[in-house]
Amino acid sequence: MRTIQVHIEENLKNLLAREDTDGDRRITIQDHGPHSFQVRATDGNNYLVEGTYYLSNLLQELALLREGGQAVGELDPRHIFEKPVSRFSRMIREHYWDGLTRRLDAAGLEKLMTDSKSGSNAAPRVYVPYSDPTAQAYFRKLAASGAVPGLKVIVLPEKITPEYVRSINLEPGILSLQLRQNGEGHWEGTPFVVPGGRFNEMYGWDSYFEALGLIADKRVDLAKAMVDNFCYEITHYGQILNASRSYYLTRSQPPFLTDMALRVYHELPKKESSREWLAGVLRTAIREYHSVWMNPERLTETGLSRYYAYGIGITPETEEGHYDAVLRPFAQKAGMDVRGYAAKMLKGEIREPALDEYFLHDRAVRESGHDTSYRIEGRCAHLNTVDLNALLYRYETDLAEAIARNFDDALPLANGQVTRSAEWQARAKKRRELVDRYLWDGERGLYFDYHFIGKKRIPFVSATLFYPLWARMASPAQAEAVVRNALPLLEEAGGLAATTEESRGPVGEDRPPRQWDYPNGWAPHQMMAWEGLSNYGYHDEARRLAYRWLDMITRNAVHFNGTIPEKYDVVRRSHQVFMEYGNVGTDFAYLTKEGFGWMNASYQVGLKMLGQKHIDLLNTLTAPEWG
Repeated sequence: MRTIQVHIEENLKNLLAREDTDGDRRITIQDHGPHSFQVRATDGNNYLVEGTYYLSNLLQELALLREGGQAVGELDPRHIFEKPVSRFSRMIREHYWDGLTRRLDAAGLEKLMTDSKSGSNAAPRVYVPYSDPTAQAYFRKLAASGAVPGLKVIVLPEKITPEYVRSINLEPGILSLQLRQNGEGHWEGTPFVVPGGRFNEMYGWDSYFEALGLIADKRVDLAKAMVDNFCYEITHYGQILNASRSYYLTRSQPPFLTDMALRVYHELPKKESSREWLAGVLRTAIREYHSVWMNPERLTETGLSRYYAYGIGITPETEEGHYDAVLRPFAQKAGMDVRGYAAKMLKGEIREPALDEYFLHDRAVRESGHDTSYRIEGRCAHLNTVDLNALLYRYETDLAEAIARNFDDALPLANGQVTRSAEWQARAKKRRELVDRYLWDGERGLYFDYHFIGKKRIPFVSATLFYPLWARMASPAQAEAVVRNALPLLEEAGGLAATTEESRGPVGEDRPPRQWDYPNGWAPHQMMAWEGLSNYGYHDEARRLAYRWLDMITRNAVHFNGTIPEKYDVVRRSHQVFMEYGNVGTDFAYLTKEGFGWMNASYQVGLKMLGQKHIDLLNTLTAPEWG
């Protein structure tokens, strides 16, 4: 099928005038054009394109050609009339991963400076660890060169305290990540993938799910680079950060490092350098395990861990007005406007002890990644959650198996001691027993979070109850009970809902909906449930859930100009979810160049679970011939 030479701007302008009736520079089912356009070629011939999906593909292809800066370009009809699944998967593989990739160095710094969350137009800032003289020298030299106008380089104190982090609330900046030498001996930033949109830095658990998609797309180099950046964060910041901005310095994210590293290692060449790399990562993961998740603040009296983020006052990255309802009574008592009160809290000029408890839990919610949900709101720091303890069980079993299989059951540590598989097997065995005691409800056949202050399980049904299956922590009987009891409660037309409607409770003006609750569905929950079900032989159920999820993504992308957003309403099978922070990935013109990190990954991983029969079902459109 031959390509067609066209005048790019002429066809683009005419296509928009005819089909983009709402003026958003996209062609969707919400437009009311004739759904038919004659592409005019340079040889004078016309070529008919009909239907919203194909017209949106045409718009995207013309936009891509225009970016080349030429007046005339070659349209490839195979791309315009490409089947949906093939097109979306190809765009993720060939365009979106690269569109989301960043480097923190001279070449990549400008792209990383954009931070809509901080609302700051001040000079760009890079915060560098006290313990990394290489990064200090590199960025100081970069600042002196004038290559990044106004660049400020700030060396962090040796001990980073909540008070210090609060003191720089109004001076946000990007945090240094790993620098490495390229083949020519020059320093460059180790690359990483950002989620997209307003999330323009490296995030904690997002990176794990992005890595699964990268591995599926044979981009192991990039997945490995993100593991290296995680190890840098643990070494120099003490933990894998919520994300690599200054205002995230006091909190971590759900721990996935061991599984992420082992999946990368499985794809690496089988040579000693790969084994040495794995040994270094496992040592760093062990350090994180002890210093972060088993430290006195996060290890509770039950023997299980909790989310617990350090910090003081308001979290700076939230949108203006986010805390208005919480702060209003205190502002009124102080005779102040609520926004003025919030601004003074952000500066540290007001400290209200009555709000300390609220922000203790609020920060823990953000560390959990589930910000926000009525499952954990107002109590997160007092919960032994199912998700965190399943993830730590996976750390323990990963370490036990990796040490036995790859290091002759003796992994040397930095302090000269050796750790062995049996130590980690014992830790995993103890955690599993404690989870069964505190988090497993035998009567209902479900896992629930445990409130260790109130000494009771919280009977809130959430998709996080599939985490023990992902971690292989459940017994066969427990897995069977979860499948039997949870799927009827959580499975919707578009996949798994984050929670049940009953557990979420009523919502309205006084109790607004939360984005990690019913009716929304999220890629991490889907991917972990698919794997968890497969671990116990429930392959049909896993494929059914994957199909429903991918069918929803495909339908929305077909109807809405290739949109692949952060989250979905799985009941209505719609991406039009705008509660709390909106829906990242829905705001673009002509074509999305990024999709959304973990959503891209779920599409690529999910496709590998489906056979051709189900992929054919996803392709509900039949591509016509060009003519």
